[in-house]
Amino acid sequence: MIPLEEKISLNIGGLRYETYASTLQAFPGTKLCLLTEPQAAATFNYDPDTKEFFFDRSSCLFEEVLNYYRTKELHCPDLTCKSALDEELAFWGLSNAPLAPCCWQKLAIAEGQREEYSIQEEDQAAPGLMDQAGRNQSVWRGRWQSRIWTMFEKPFSSLSAKGLAAVCLLFNIGICSLFVAKALEDAHFPPTYIMENQTNLTSDVHIEVGNLFYSKPPYLLPWELPFVLWFMLEFFLRLLSCPNKKEFLQSPLNVADFLSLFPVYIELSFYGHPTSHQRVVFWLDLVRALYFFKLLKVLKLVETPVMLRVLSYTSRGLIREIVLLLVVLLFEILFFGSVCYYVDIIEENVYTHFFDIGSGFWWALVTLTTVGYGDIIPISIAAKMIGGCTALCGVLTIILPIPFFCIKFQGYYNALMIKEKRKRQIATLPP
Repeated sequence: MIPLEEKISLNIGGLRYETYASTLQAFPGTKLCLLTEPQAAATFNYDPDTKEFFFDRSSCLFEEVLNYYRTKELHCPDLTCKSALDEELAFWGLSNAPLAPCCWQKLAIAEGQREEYSIQEEDQAAPGLMDQAGRNQSVWRGRWQSRIWTMFEKPFSSLSAKGLAAVCLLFNIGICSLFVAKALEDAHFPPTYIMENQTNLTSDVHIEVGNLFYSKPPYLLPWELPFVLWFMLEFFLRLLSCPNKKEFLQSPLNVADFLSLFPVYIELSFYGHPTSHQRVVFWLDLVRALYFFKLLKVLKLVETPVMLRVLSYTSRGLIREIVLLLVVLLFEILFFGSVCYYVDIIEENVYTHFFDIGSGFWWALVTLTTVGYGDIIPISIAAKMIGGCTALCGVLTIILPIPFFCIKFQGYYNALMIKEKRKRQIATLPP
């Protein structure tokens, strides 16, 4: 064993370090402690001319290792990857060395941010699914299933896929135009009431009952049928060729496409009976609003903008916070709406705008969200004071989470930009 007062010289990556043997013996069994043994010169790379041990390692990280022997506290340099530090500690035999609290918190935050803002490639699973669907299948599946799916889902994969995408886009624009035209037609020829006399069986009293009917038959309905037939063919072709049908049926856009197929056929069954089932027809017109979801498929024809992708990642990463915010807002609506309702109606000689508790909840929602329609307002002094508190709470509820959302958005934006830069660098590398 070398005397404790003797100095030992180390050459780490070209930089020379000098320390006492007693310092290196602070942690027995480690590689630096073995340098104090008599046979160290024969075991390690020792230069007798310069009387120093050479290690081809990072000098920056070794400084923190040497300081750990001196101070018994391990720190991590700034802009250092935790995996690089772990590798360096394992080389020197300090795998179980604990980090100082300050650096442990810093690395824990960085590690959590890296996991939180990790952005996976959305199209990496598709080729694997396509290969899996093509193996051990029938001749039709192996040859045509992947081709049909690629034509519908990847418009720029071939010339036929581009033509199919153009046809689908024209049909999507056409069905949305027909929906708007049908709404204009209903506005010019609105449904009216026919008053019918009916007799009450118990009291023989004649009463008038209103029935809805169209003053003009829906001329645009036959024009809508070819579009729906095309969408039905497209939907079932995509369903049959999809490699993962469970994921296909769980997609919100596919569910909207499926539900939008029914209104035309149901309304055609009522054709010729304009005075029956009119309320059902109104609900079918409401379901037709799902046609506009088809316009979202235009995003397949262009590269999704970075901002939209960041918004998508941010919204999915903030689901828990958004639900919590909605719960707080719901509590404020119930509390302030009920309190203001009862305070306003107990005042004597005061005409109130609150006709029921539901109107109080509506007023609270409009006030908390700072919309302020003014259709319902508190009249009494006490109710106005509660209204002021409601407005202040609504402003605080909406404003306070905004910085947190901005931080999340900035984190996902930075992560996505780094990923895009790496992809461009890889694309420019020679094969």
